Amino acid sequence: MLALILAVVGLYGLIAHLVLQRTREIGIRVALGAQHKDILRMVLRQGIRATLAGVAAGIVAGLALTRLMSSLLYGVSPGDWFIFVSVSFLMFAVALAACLVPAYRAMRVDPLVALRYE
Repeated sequence: MLALILAVVGLYGLIAHLVLQRTREIGIRVALGAQHKDILRMVLRQGIRATLAGVAAGIVAGLALTRLMSSLLYGVSPGDWFIFVSVSFLMFAVALAACLVPAYRAMRVDPLVALRYE
């Protein structure tokens, strides 16, 4: 549970920072006619890419460390695919929810404020 909380906070911080860095670009896109769904898609795409990279690295590391984990697990084999798949889907769903807050913030960027930002 702690790992899940740390992953969500880390991903939220990463996406919020990326949105903050791209405030001017988002403002220009909105000023040129980008719709809210375009901005939402752009921000969510960044979060999904980071999440997929993290889940893939976690699966590889988990499979590589199965022998070390076998003494710590009770009632589950270290290479149980159901656990790997269910945790991956859980991480993906929670990370997607963590990306929605910065995405909605990016959709509300006022073009005039964003252009005066720097």
